[in-house]
Amino acid sequence: MSATFVHLRVHSDYSMQDGLNKVKPILAKTKSMNMPAIAITDLMNMCGLVKFYSEAFNIGVKPIIGCDIWLLSPHFPNEITRLTLIAKNIKGYKNITEIISKAYRQGHVQHKVVVRQEWLAEYAEGVIVLSGALAGDLGIALTKNNPDIANNITAFFQQYFHDHFYVELVRTGRDGEEDYIHRAVEWAAQNDLPVVATNEVCFIDQIGFEPHEVRVCISEGYTLDDKRRPKKHSEQQYLRSAEEMTELFKDIPSAIENTIEIAKRCNAELTLGEYFLPQFPTGDMTTEDFLVKVSEEGLERRLIKIFSDEEERKEKRGEYDERLAIELKVINQMGFPGYFLIVMEFIQWSKDNNIPVGPGRGSGAGSLVAYALDITDLDPLEFDLLFERFLNPERVSMPDFDIDFCMDRRDEVIDHVADIYGRDAVSQIITFGTMAAKAVIRDVGRVLGHPYGFVDRISKLIPMDPGMTLEKAFAVEPRLPELYEEDEDVKDLIDTARILEGVTRNAGKHAGGVVISPTTITDFSPLYCDDTGSNPVTQFDKNDVETAGLVKFDFLGLRTLTIIQWAIDMVKEVQGIDIDITQIPLEDPKCFRVLQKAETTAVFQLESRGMKDLINRLKPDCFEDIIALVALFRPGPLQSGMVDNFIDRKHGREAISYPDAEYQHECLQEILEPTYGIILYQEQVMQIAQVMSGYSLGGADLLRRAMGKKNAAEMAKQRASFEQGAADNNIDPELSIKIFDLVEKFAGYGFNKSHSAAYALVSYQTLWLKTHYPAEFMAAVMSADMDNTDKIVTLVDECGHMNIDILPPDLNAGEYKFTVNSDGQIVYGIGAIKGVGEGPVEAIIEAREQQGKFKDLFDFCAKVDVKRVNKRVLEKLVLSGAMDNLGPHRAALMATIKDALNAASQHAKAELAGQADLFGVQIESEEDITSAFAKVPKWSEKVWLDGEKETLGLYLTGHPINQYLKEIKQYTDGRLADLTPTNRDQFISTVGLVIGVRVMTNKKGRRWGIVTLDDKSARMDVRFYPDMYEQFESVLVSDNLLWVKGQVSFDEFSGGNTINAKDVLTIVQARSKYVKQLKISIPEKLCTLSTVAKVQGILQVYKNGTCPLHIHVEHEDVEVTIASGTQWCVEPEEQLLVELRHILGAEQVNLEFN
Repeated sequence: MSATFVHLRVHSDYSMQDGLNKVKPILAKTKSMNMPAIAITDLMNMCGLVKFYSEAFNIGVKPIIGCDIWLLSPHFPNEITRLTLIAKNIKGYKNITEIISKAYRQGHVQHKVVVRQEWLAEYAEGVIVLSGALAGDLGIALTKNNPDIANNITAFFQQYFHDHFYVELVRTGRDGEEDYIHRAVEWAAQNDLPVVATNEVCFIDQIGFEPHEVRVCISEGYTLDDKRRPKKHSEQQYLRSAEEMTELFKDIPSAIENTIEIAKRCNAELTLGEYFLPQFPTGDMTTEDFLVKVSEEGLERRLIKIFSDEEERKEKRGEYDERLAIELKVINQMGFPGYFLIVMEFIQWSKDNNIPVGPGRGSGAGSLVAYALDITDLDPLEFDLLFERFLNPERVSMPDFDIDFCMDRRDEVIDHVADIYGRDAVSQIITFGTMAAKAVIRDVGRVLGHPYGFVDRISKLIPMDPGMTLEKAFAVEPRLPELYEEDEDVKDLIDTARILEGVTRNAGKHAGGVVISPTTITDFSPLYCDDTGSNPVTQFDKNDVETAGLVKFDFLGLRTLTIIQWAIDMVKEVQGIDIDITQIPLEDPKCFRVLQKAETTAVFQLESRGMKDLINRLKPDCFEDIIALVALFRPGPLQSGMVDNFIDRKHGREAISYPDAEYQHECLQEILEPTYGIILYQEQVMQIAQVMSGYSLGGADLLRRAMGKKNAAEMAKQRASFEQGAADNNIDPELSIKIFDLVEKFAGYGFNKSHSAAYALVSYQTLWLKTHYPAEFMAAVMSADMDNTDKIVTLVDECGHMNIDILPPDLNAGEYKFTVNSDGQIVYGIGAIKGVGEGPVEAIIEAREQQGKFKDLFDFCAKVDVKRVNKRVLEKLVLSGAMDNLGPHRAALMATIKDALNAASQHAKAELAGQADLFGVQIESEEDITSAFAKVPKWSEKVWLDGEKETLGLYLTGHPINQYLKEIKQYTDGRLADLTPTNRDQFISTVGLVIGVRVMTNKKGRRWGIVTLDDKSARMDVRFYPDMYEQFESVLVSDNLLWVKGQVSFDEFSGGNTINAKDVLTIVQARSKYVKQLKISIPEKLCTLSTVAKVQGILQVYKNGTCPLHIHVEHEDVEVTIASGTQWCVEPEEQLLVELRHILGAEQVNLEFN
């Protein structure tokens, strides 16, 4: 090495607490400075190692493997110290892996993952140690001027790391460094220890210091200005050049020279890109023979089910046997028989243990072996699914099954796999949380000390779309660039956020990836655990862990499978019918009638607004059409015009050609017939190459990949061989190239049919349940989405459309989840009441099962454990209506909670004292019950409904519009259901409750909105074009009752009427505008001084309004109506009417309209 210096202590963003830059930019900078080698030593992990190692080799820089660790030194039990471990060879790498895995497994000590000194002694071979400079235990001992401890530390490292321990020197302008260097150099000379210089690098360039400080504050929870914030870094910790480092340590040249020496000594070579499968137990047979045996047996079982007639089976089985033989040959030749057997085993175990398993999606669904082993549930020959799309002998890559399990029981399957192959051999996979656009704005804003409102305003401008970045947000939201230019604070915040966007901030667990090692996981990857030392995951992510040689299995949790299982269980419980969902007919006419009406709310994959529109246009009438739906509903096909062609061809509006009217060939008809001549699936691309140009299916798979990647050089090669192959098949070369170009155009949009088909099967199963067992299915769907109030609102709505009754929550009839009663009604799940939680519901159901139903509130409090069901929970239960059967009305129940709890606790104390009969809490007669409840007036409908909205998220037993029904007739042209399209110059008005607001941006960058109104008779969308939207934005908020004036037109897209808004008022503004007067009648019996004083007191609060007040007074001798003076004109607010009606009675207070 001709260079003069190598960095041996560098942090990337994988350090998570500090470190600003990703691995690639660090290496690029190293290369640009002509440094021959570099060590990335992230803090307590090697998460970036595979990326670092591979990229370093790609660019010609020597990678040095290492890790910074926290050390729990026996000499300083109250301080956690630092060391850097560097792998000299492969043994050293394995030992560092063991050390950090062990540290994670023991759980946190003093809130950190720490290494114990005795482990260093155990795993010392092949490891070089840097002393940790000022923060290492030797540094602390020298700084504290404690030679005895320094001697002990030195003796330990000289014993176990002889000739492998270096005293680290750092000069970054931080306090105490020069004093330390002076002592450390002297100590090293006395003890014959080598010294080495590092720069403890945390960012590439000096300008990275400020954003790095923000990054550290984000992870530690400080603001930049916080006086208590520990300032651990300096602007000198950048990736200095060799020249700068040499200049910096010119007084200690050996410290620089030793970096080169260490770099020369480190030669840990990793084996990447080879796969190591665990051994599947097959008795005395070879794995290959065992796979052949179980596959042939499995196919036999499948064929008996598909073709129950023996003659037909004999006739059809030839192609199945042939395909099976080809696949088995390829699987065994590529060395993957164990993979199939492992997957087969855990799927079979799941089915034996009643854990719902999905139909096996991904390209694996194209394998007949997988179908024979019950890994997948679709016959690949029936649906033209290709094995080569999954395993291609011409392109060696791992097979990959995506297996969906029921969400609630997936962990049992992973546990079972760990039992079989050994706990140390099975692990889940890490994922990294990075700072995404919205979050980075919030985090940076907090650290910079901006008020919450200021930061919130900016972050709310960033759309919620998945994959959103600040750059994309600036392109779609015009107010962001405006704010950025106008406000210096916003500019600073966004500039810092741009640097930190995408930086790794924490680690989590991959949704479903599990690796199984032939030995232990730590032979391939270090482990990372939570702070208790549980839930181990690999430190390498899903791509890196495969590169390191472990095979990934996807155990995915699919909520829909749980829903299907719950629905089947409920049907069994309520109707006594057993359903085998895998045996339902795939051409049920009733299902397709429901589908063609696009009544697909809650049907897997088919419930979005856009999908319903596609269904309306496509009118699917067979299972193949559902597969096509799933493949078509993606941005590529939707934007390319492919969807329109598909629909027009299906309905005969466009002639079907294979694939194009001008350029077609009869040999393609069979391939393209199911999709009306459109090239929709990747499998069709492969079949066309096979049939037209004689490609092998493996070669066709390579063609498909090349087309997807759009590599020009590769495509030119493929075009030539396609043309040649077609010519060999006597197909006109010109025609073949035209078809090649068409195929290439659509290959980019093509979808994996095996994936589409597997998902379509789950979609169809949910559609079938919704069609034949609607109440049970909807109850299961609502139970799965109990925490998502918005979803529950939509589902309750859908039950209304399906004429399914939903009963309010009821403590005597309900369970935690939504259930179906013997009359086919859905009983609301008590667990869906906000603020109640699982514990209290369990306590209630326990008490009900052990002691019988509850008679009233007092009986309820006596039976239930009030430690688990407290006053706050009781209030939520009353508000939601769950206690309606336990007392006279909600207001009385609410007012009596305290007494009932007191009575129950007194009863409990008396029982303890053996005097239960003296203080019986049971109230016997009806009169006693009535008199025990507080005497309070019933709640108004508004209070009643607000309670439901607060606890259930929706209005279940009424609608806020009810209380206005009488009056809105006076100032609207009708209910939503009665509105019909208007003429050009005609306007109508109506009232409705805002239940949804969608805001879009037009091509000019202006915002406009679609507001959905509901008035119980119907729902309708109201369009607010940009000028109208800007004018009324403040009142277009969910749950506002609005009076809207506009023009009604028929909307082709939604298939219903919509309103184009011209004017909007809140209900109170509309009332004020159209009211003639407020008339109060005071009957003779109430005509007392005290009543009049109360009425006057109420009116006092609302006077100086615009609505005239008329008071009608009755007396035995005289009856008079007094028109009050203008100073007594009132604002006709709802609260005023409620208070007056409370004193005078409902019929005595009326608004009169013009």
